[in-house]
Amino acid sequence: MEFEVEKLRQASHATGTHAHQSLPLPGTEAYEALPQFPQRSPLPFRRTIRRPELHQIVPLAETTIYEMEQRGEFPRRFHLTSRCVVWDLEEVEAWIEDRKQASRSGKTNSPSGPDVRLRRHRPVR
Repeated sequence: MEFEVEKLRQASHATGTHAHQSLPLPGTEAYEALPQFPQRSPLPFRRTIRRPELHQIVPLAETTIYEMEQRGEFPRRFHLTSRCVVWDLEEVEAWIEDRKQASRSGKTNSPSGPDVRLRRHRPVR
């Protein structure tokens, strides 16, 4: 980070801009030359979530999540310690995005329940 600040300071001196001057306008060459966010992730680790956080993100019952994991339809949990189970947040978010895209494209597996229009009593109109 200090290297990027020093690089920006050197670039501003080379172009004749000073710290008290405003930044260049978007769309200009000077704006495009400004250093942007670092290319690598600022955190050296992947974010994991525990059960309470998972249930805030995915409002499914514990048994439903477990059964989906066993079938390979949901990201697998893993053990950090013998008593601590976590999920990878990126995998869970990717799973949610896949479900959202499938739902919007009409490719979801709708549950094949009974047709309520064929009831003998009180048919649904």
